[in-house]
Amino acid sequence: QVQLVESGGGLVQPGGSLRLSCAASGSISSINAMGWFRQAPGKQRELVATISRDGLTNYAASVKGRFTVSRDNARNTLTLQMNSLKPEDTAVYYCNCNTFRANSYWGQGTQVTVSS
Repeated sequence: QVQLVESGGGLVQPGGSLRLSCAASGSISSINAMGWFRQAPGKQRELVATISRDGLTNYAASVKGRFTVSRDNARNTLTLQMNSLKPEDTAVYYCNCNTFRANSYWGQGTQVTVSS
């Protein structure tokens, strides 16, 4: 079992920045890839960014160049630096991890609101 807890969401003006963090606990050694997903009201959950255990990253086209995902395997943390935020980035952001046994775990989500 892996537990994920997100933090760092909030209200920010368009063009601003936020940094999300995700702390992992439990069976840490079983974690393979990690990532961030988001879900806006009335929309399906979508991928934002993923990062492999070796640090290979993948981004949704809508956030590429604005968001940066990183992980610290020693501290069991995942981070999403979000710059140049737009109103359409407003959503609940979820931390996710997949284990080497193909189990998937989710955090409880953190709200990000981009509005003037």
